[in-house]
Amino acid sequence: MSVEHILAGKGRQVVTIAPDRTLADAVTCLSERRIGAVVVVDGSGTVLGIISERDVVRAVAEAGGEALKAPVSSRMTAKVVTCVPTTSIDEIMGLMTEGKFRHVPVIEGGRLAGIISIGDVVKQRLGDIESEHRAMRDYIATA
Repeated sequence: MSVEHILAGKGRQVVTIAPDRTLADAVTCLSERRIGAVVVVDGSGTVLGIISERDVVRAVAEAGGEALKAPVSSRMTAKVVTCVPTTSIDEIMGLMTEGKFRHVPVIEGGRLAGIISIGDVVKQRLGDIESEHRAMRDYIATA
């Protein structure tokens, strides 16, 4: 199973933010959309980074409420781990576990083509397990 399979089910929409927007803007976006991370892009759509709830919490812990006035670019993770649609679900799980992050932007043809969250991966794996379970039950019932 690959990232493309997940994207086919959930869609390819990605919430983005410009690097010069404030952390307060990012917090509003995260809250309104009920998401855990926003991809930071420049005017041409090139991925510059990612800002997550964890990044915001760290910023506020270090600088207090004043941190919310800072630009997103000052607190984003600039070294973004990405994947392609053909990346396997197992590989994505390994990347997320090893890197201790929960969101991976999907790049296709050099452009942002989607985003995969740990929730997407878990949902897919649970669906796979349920399908295998049904197939085994059916097999046993007809044997």
